[in-house]
Amino acid sequence: MSLTMVTPDAGLDEERRRGLRRMRTLAVSLLLFAALVYLLTLEQDGFLGFVNAGAEASMVGAIADWFAVTALFRHPLGVPVPHTALVPKRKEMLGRSLQEFVGENFLQEEILRDRVRMARISERVGAWLTKPEHSRRVVDEASSVLRAGLSRIRDEDMVSLVEEALIPRLVAEPISPVAGSLLEEIVKDGAHHGLVDLALAEAHRWLVLNEETFTEVVGERAPWWSPPAINERVTHRLHIEAVRWVEDIRDDPQHHARAALDSMLAQLADDLLHDPDTQERAERLKGRVLTHPQMVVTATSLWRAFRRALTESLQDPEGLLRQRGVDELAKFGAQLSGDAELRARLDGYAADLVVWSVDRYGDELTAVITHTIDRWDGKEAAQRIELYVGRDLQFIRINGTIVGGLVGVLIHTVSVTVR
Repeated sequence: MSLTMVTPDAGLDEERRRGLRRMRTLAVSLLLFAALVYLLTLEQDGFLGFVNAGAEASMVGAIADWFAVTALFRHPLGVPVPHTALVPKRKEMLGRSLQEFVGENFLQEEILRDRVRMARISERVGAWLTKPEHSRRVVDEASSVLRAGLSRIRDEDMVSLVEEALIPRLVAEPISPVAGSLLEEIVKDGAHHGLVDLALAEAHRWLVLNEETFTEVVGERAPWWSPPAINERVTHRLHIEAVRWVEDIRDDPQHHARAALDSMLAQLADDLLHDPDTQERAERLKGRVLTHPQMVVTATSLWRAFRRALTESLQDPEGLLRQRGVDELAKFGAQLSGDAELRARLDGYAADLVVWSVDRYGDELTAVITHTIDRWDGKEAAQRIELYVGRDLQFIRINGTIVGGLVGVLIHTVSVTVR
């Protein structure tokens, strides 16, 4: 099956065609001029004999080189001389040769690394990103792509993902080792202290602002026979003590309640890692939570809320999210421009990626050349190739005419000298 070749730019092709015609006209004109000179000086002696010999040799050189150039693309004068019309007949071999040439001369590791190094990718990217309009453009394009991607994810797809992939995987994976190791590291590093401080601050604020709600909740637990006046005094006192107790814990990083919480969390982490009973209870709790019908509904609702919030943030050109992206890209560009070590490291990563890609997909990449040429129509392929290189090939004919004439004069000189 042949593949019709499509010209990428008709204007450029027309320009190439005019250049090819001009060079052909020049080559033919030189041949005709040599023929005319040959006829005018035929059977002449002396200086004209030298001219005649040169003209004769020029014609021979011109015709020989015309034959050689023409034989690449077609049969000269339509005569099927052996080993002519090479491109139409042997385009498959041409494709394989081009494939081997590209693979051996352009896709070698040393060449690739050198080209990546010379390209100075990191330096150029850094200089480009430091301009606000460029950073803004990157963020704008990324925001558009991300919004389009989010809009194409249907709720049904998310439900299927949760039900068919995430939940079964989480159910099958033991949670105790992961949770125990994570909790152990959190307690060891004190990473939970910030969360404890936040919880205490919010609890203190709620107690201060919601005394009435606190007293109502505690008052519901009072005996039926207790007088209301006493209940009010007791609940009021309990509220004062609760506020004071939470305040003491909040303000004292070394409070014994904090130490007790740390001890309890450390013990829970150890039990999750080593105690079979705790591990079994954790797995049962995990199973009940994950297999509850509300789990899918909750996950879907969270996804919708996340998608809506992210989409709205991405839609606002002056929003905090996009502005932060522009600022971070500009900072990264400035860092690239000023940090030679970082640029060298990133360029090394880029070279590694290019080399890995070529090692893995280089054969498929160069095979495109062979596959494409194999599908070309032979005659049209010859016409297209001639259009691209034929103008330069005409210099062979011109040079053959000139050099042939000079050689003819030299041979005639030797002949005259010998005689």
